[in-house]
Amino acid sequence: MLLGGLTGLVASFVLAVEKYALLADPSYVPTCSLNPILSCGSVMASQQAEAFGFPNPLLGVVGFSVVAATGAALLAGARLAGWYWAGLQVGATAAVVFVHWLIYSSLYRIEALCPYCMVVWAVTIPAFWYVTLHNLTAVAPRMPARVRAVASAATGAHGVVLTAWFLLIVAAVLERFWLYWSSLVG
Repeated sequence: MLLGGLTGLVASFVLAVEKYALLADPSYVPTCSLNPILSCGSVMASQQAEAFGFPNPLLGVVGFSVVAATGAALLAGARLAGWYWAGLQVGATAAVVFVHWLIYSSLYRIEALCPYCMVVWAVTIPAFWYVTLHNLTAVAPRMPARVRAVASAATGAHGVVLTAWFLLIVAAVLERFWLYWSSLVG
């Protein structure tokens, strides 16, 4: 959680700085605009980049600060209350739903990928997954046998589920931009 939170925080902060540079100078080319597909500028100029009326990276700066602080507290030996984990679950769930909407938007509406945004995606998904597994494991002893079995199976296959999740996203990216990627190779 600490490492993921710090990684997401750095990516969100850089995105915020790049967004404000673009707002200050519309001719500014973000450092992550590398080609027609890997183009932060296209993503930052979209309506989706300000889904709630302000730049999305601000959500990341706040959210990843909480994730990093939680990871640091856990490493220091803190035992967090159930209400805290429930709140973290709500935030992580909202974040993973939002990130998947952004993935869809990047692939099929904006038709460009932002490398820093992809770092945020890559951190949000495991953060959600491991918070969910923690919470599921915590409540499983009080649940019916089937729920305990699901919790045990999910925990046992945590890496497989996460790998499959990422492979699906990679497959969607490759499929969406196959013509571009193949033109670079051939």
